[in-house]
Amino acid sequence: MCVCVRGMEGPSTMSCINPQGKLCRSVWKGLILGILLTSFFILLYSYTTPPLSLSSTENPTVFSCFSSSVHESSKLSNMKNSSSLVVPTLPNCRPQKNLMFLKTHKTGSSTILNILFRYGQKHHLRFAFPHGRNDFDYPGYFQRTLVEGYRPEACFNIICNHMRYQHSEVRPILPSDAVFVTVLRDPALLFESSFQYFAKLAPLTWAIPGSGNKQKMDIFLQSPLSYYDSSGYNAHYLHNLQMFDLGYDSELDAKDPKVMQALKELDERFHLVMMLDYFDESLLLLRNLMCWEMEDILYFKLNARKSAYGSRLSPELYQMAQNWNALDTLVYNHFNATFWKKVEEYGSEKMKQDVLELQRKNELLKQECIAGGGPVDASKIKESWLQPWQPLGENVIVGYNLRKNISAQHKQLCRNMLTPEIQYMRQLGADLWVTQLWASIRAFFKW
Repeated sequence: MCVCVRGMEGPSTMSCINPQGKLCRSVWKGLILGILLTSFFILLYSYTTPPLSLSSTENPTVFSCFSSSVHESSKLSNMKNSSSLVVPTLPNCRPQKNLMFLKTHKTGSSTILNILFRYGQKHHLRFAFPHGRNDFDYPGYFQRTLVEGYRPEACFNIICNHMRYQHSEVRPILPSDAVFVTVLRDPALLFESSFQYFAKLAPLTWAIPGSGNKQKMDIFLQSPLSYYDSSGYNAHYLHNLQMFDLGYDSELDAKDPKVMQALKELDERFHLVMMLDYFDESLLLLRNLMCWEMEDILYFKLNARKSAYGSRLSPELYQMAQNWNALDTLVYNHFNATFWKKVEEYGSEKMKQDVLELQRKNELLKQECIAGGGPVDASKIKESWLQPWQPLGENVIVGYNLRKNISAQHKQLCRNMLTPEIQYMRQLGADLWVTQLWASIRAFFKW
């Protein structure tokens, strides 16, 4: 195990030693070499690559984002300011095609993204994709200039990639009748998932004793302030991550008046806050809100870890994780309450019946689409196009194999439902040269 210590010359010098006292120079050499090579390849790419031909994301239709009818804008405003939902069975219900989905981390959002990609592709909608990568320069705040093909007065139907939310920048690039949606998760379980996934990318975890991420997390939760530094690189992944993604200061005290102001703003801005812990119910509320069909929200679980099928937090550690993420816990509890009010308005009995119907349809498609009927280790995925993106230095995200002899009716649907985020973005015309370059570097060094 390498432990980082500050040098005698001052805080700017640091050495990494193992218990025998030898310098862990190879760790830093690898990191520095990776940074230098990445910079070199980016520079080389900028000089040698000809201008890209226009794709579907590079030539957005130019129309005012606020040219929608007053009726539509007023209807969405009323939906937001009251708890009422659009009911698809009403004669005047029309499918909504303009949507802002704030993709939060480790909340099942990759599965939701696949639903949105399929819907947008089916209806030839305009996606606001990031330029060159699969997120909007996260963890920096979203800027509209980061959108591929952005120009003043350009308007898009759907924006749904990872970002740190900034409402004043998002609002102008969507029509006035756009629906705003996000998803949250139990903060303790999210922290567990985030620590497991991002620990190697957060240097502050390198000094925590322990033989693996699970042991390191347990030790961290016993005394977080002994290891946590809010200014540390990627430290935001380990403290109130949902509050951070929503665009607020994740280091606020839970009793700070700014927290209640943030909740008020979120209530006003988002028509629906989904809950990963009640995923099927959330999708049905989304369907109701958007006036979509049941077939539009069918899904297979994507970007899941091998160990994602059950928490390993003891009751004591669970409580510690909630206490450490007090802001996220406050936000989650607030929107969990509003979530169940929406379920009551939907109709509790109707919700139970529709959940069963959604699960039945999902199961039928699983039998039709997935070889073996479930996820497999990445090493067993036969088709490279279906390989999910893996965390640095690990191979823990599972994926799927397509069944042979899928019916013509479902063949393309099955493939789309099993396609990981990055590959689907490429299929939709997104320019992901930075992401692809990083993937090539990782493959070369076997990271």
